[in-house]
Amino acid sequence: MLSSARWSLSTKAGRCRYQPRDGQRGGAGRGCRSLSWLRPFCHQLDQTGQHVFCVCGTKVNVLDVASGAVLRSLEQVRVGRARAGDWCGGQPVLMCSVCSHLQEDQEDITAFELSPDDQVDRAGTGGGHPNIEALRTCDHAPSLPAELHLLQVLVTATRALLLAQWAWREGSITRLWKAIHTAPVATMAFDPTSTLLATGRALGGWLGHVEGTWSGCSGTLTTSLQTHSPGGCDGAVRVWDIVRHYGTHHFRGSPGVVHLVTFHPDPARLLLFSSAADATIRMWSLQDQSCLAVMTAHYSAVTSLTFSADGHTMLSSGRDKICVIWDLQSHQATRTVPVFESVEAAVLLPEELVPKLDVKSKGLHFLTAGDQGLLRVWEAASGQCVYAQPQPPGPRQGLTHCTLAQSAGLLLSVTTDHNLLLYEARSLQLQKQFAGYSEEVLDVRFLGPEDSHIVVASNSPSLKVFELQTMTCQILHGHTDIVLALDVFRKGRLFASCAKDQSICIWRMNKAGRVACVAQGSGHTHSVGTICCSRLKETFLVTGSQDCTVKLWPIPEALLSKGTAPDSGPILLQAQATQRCHDKDINSVAVAPNDKLLATGSQDRTAKLWALPHCQLLGIFSGHRRGLWCVQFSPMDQVLATASADGTIKLWALQDFSCLKTFEGHDASVLKVVFVSRGTQLLSSGSDGLVKLWTIKNNECVKTLDAHEDKVWGLHCSRLDDRALTGASDSCVILWKDVTEEEQSEEQARREEEVVKQQELDNLLYEKRYLRALGLAISLDRPHTVLTVIQAIRRDPEACKKLGATVLRLRRDQKEALLRFCVTWNTNSRHCHEAQAVLGVLLRHEAPEELLAYPGVQASLEALLPYTERHFQRLSRTLQAATFLDFLWHNMKLPTLPTAPSVAPSAL
Repeated sequence: MLSSARWSLSTKAGRCRYQPRDGQRGGAGRGCRSLSWLRPFCHQLDQTGQHVFCVCGTKVNVLDVASGAVLRSLEQVRVGRARAGDWCGGQPVLMCSVCSHLQEDQEDITAFELSPDDQVDRAGTGGGHPNIEALRTCDHAPSLPAELHLLQVLVTATRALLLAQWAWREGSITRLWKAIHTAPVATMAFDPTSTLLATGRALGGWLGHVEGTWSGCSGTLTTSLQTHSPGGCDGAVRVWDIVRHYGTHHFRGSPGVVHLVTFHPDPARLLLFSSAADATIRMWSLQDQSCLAVMTAHYSAVTSLTFSADGHTMLSSGRDKICVIWDLQSHQATRTVPVFESVEAAVLLPEELVPKLDVKSKGLHFLTAGDQGLLRVWEAASGQCVYAQPQPPGPRQGLTHCTLAQSAGLLLSVTTDHNLLLYEARSLQLQKQFAGYSEEVLDVRFLGPEDSHIVVASNSPSLKVFELQTMTCQILHGHTDIVLALDVFRKGRLFASCAKDQSICIWRMNKAGRVACVAQGSGHTHSVGTICCSRLKETFLVTGSQDCTVKLWPIPEALLSKGTAPDSGPILLQAQATQRCHDKDINSVAVAPNDKLLATGSQDRTAKLWALPHCQLLGIFSGHRRGLWCVQFSPMDQVLATASADGTIKLWALQDFSCLKTFEGHDASVLKVVFVSRGTQLLSSGSDGLVKLWTIKNNECVKTLDAHEDKVWGLHCSRLDDRALTGASDSCVILWKDVTEEEQSEEQARREEEVVKQQELDNLLYEKRYLRALGLAISLDRPHTVLTVIQAIRRDPEACKKLGATVLRLRRDQKEALLRFCVTWNTNSRHCHEAQAVLGVLLRHEAPEELLAYPGVQASLEALLPYTERHFQRLSRTLQAATFLDFLWHNMKLPTLPTAPSVAPSAL
């Protein structure tokens, strides 16, 4: 038997959770996607190549590259609705710590930036550059904070117009200030010293607003009324000193959205570049506080700016399918390179990386990533493409981001489907791949001989295979429409999939963990919604379709031979038998453990039993009120389990087709059911987002797991029954672990520890070591045991002194626990004397301020008062009766008894 806490949440696969799609399984639905122009840098790779930072709604997730685990989620809250000019704690709400008395709320993150070297300069002086220090020579500039240490810095911006500075390794906000922009911040960038931060705002639509500016030199807050037309507004770029905590510059003049800002890599030049909706590039001087040049060459949005090592050349890319090389000394374009795709990012390659790509020409080379989904290397001098990635299999996916971590030798690119691709920078060979968005998960399976991988079918024609240890992802392409179901053969290396494109595919995983399609078949006239593999040997598989038929597919011998080359191409499968089984859609098929029986479940509210391999009908299971979603054979008994849309699970006898048991507990359709614990328990999932564990013997639901937010379509258990896997429409895949043995061992250890402590307590009481005995009893958190110790103390001849001395020597937390126990004792007239004695000691010797500082003391006193008053009244009545009896005794006159005559001894 398993304990009620059989399963516990272990981990989640996937990075982002978007709004779940509506409708039935595999529907077109709706998905939440962020617009690339609003948030161009939703992913960043640190220079060490160890962490990837990803925006996910209201938080930034920090992904560990080595393990694939989300190390930390940084979620920013909105502190009230502070306007420019509001004050908090004596300071303007422009740069202050998080204030607890203001109302908190969650806001979507619109932009974030990681410092170039992942840390603030130790001295805060810009690495010793005099030009940067010259910006801070104003007499009224704030002094350098004494508490400044070497911090790991990340800055986020939200729709609430708040900027948060994070010590991201600790997961804490160190500063929070108002951006003063009139619209959400669309982009930001650090300078090379990690001390200055530039922010650019998105498009605003206010007809009139008051804008506040915090002057770092004068220390005054000024406001200016500005009026904008509904169609647009002047863009603004602000520069912040994040070490001394004040604004240094406010640049105006860019029309519309400022979607790109970046600093020149040489901090001595103090140059800032920005681009807005007019497709121009503006160069600002921080020292002169003016615009030095407006560079025009693009006809569409500029998507990236990058600089050469000497700092004299700049490369810009845009969605107008060109890249422009600029001479920063003359501010003129020296060459325009047509790249024939909408470019989202361009990277200037260091000279040492270019020869590794078999590029023999010398000079300036740059890499582009765009809507064609390929990384390509271009020679700046000739404008020729000197290297292009091979076209990956499957449909073309554009690239939305690309960044180079030169010190780590890694290149990160992001696809339109939020897949993160990590390449070795020297060879552009794919090292790792992470799936950022799983869409609506329709089915999941463990994969591999030791269940080391999982395969996920989502609302997509492609499959995702994750390695559980590192969460590295492989994306498999083979179907042309949404994959609906999966199943794995006994050995774990071969698995099958079926899809809406009326086809099936068989996939094989090699010893290195790479998966390839080895066979394909088609023959159904409608979507193939369910598939099941043979159980004893890898000999056949069965599919069920919306065309109401079942097909039996034999596995070719060539597919099972070890000498079959993986690159020889998929083998064509042919159906051996076809049988029309139901009058409506077939939602589930299951093969018996002996491979001789087949069960089918349909929307016609029936399940049927068939003999293999000729598909002869043996019997019909009738009793459900709505359609069936799942059928499953027991691994131990001749029993069939069915899950229905009527919210029930039924067990059927295979011999007489009678219903043995019915399990009720789900509030909606039961979508999947599997046998666990060697056939003694059932695990089910439903449309209510719940996973339930049932004990078959007594029909009892022993555990309900509520971790999903939508329909749980996928449910699978590992070979050893020690783990389970669920996937749902909320885009989450959850891995569950069996903790029965751990809980039993913990319970056994707890009982043994209690026995030892109880024996120690008895010994302490026998030795009259009351202080240790009372402390030990309180640590056990058992009021009756503490009461026993108090009673033992009160039986001592010097009870009053010993009780006071013992109670007063307790720690504060022990006194708080003792006060709580007194509330319980005081409700019983037989134990109220001990409670009043302890309460009397505390009231006589503890100061009222200390007692009021105890947590929950008000509730304890309110509970003590009525019972204390009742005990006092009872004692008063007893005292009155005793006084009356004493009065009667003293006033009663008893007759004198006659004295008996004495007898002389001689008479005896």
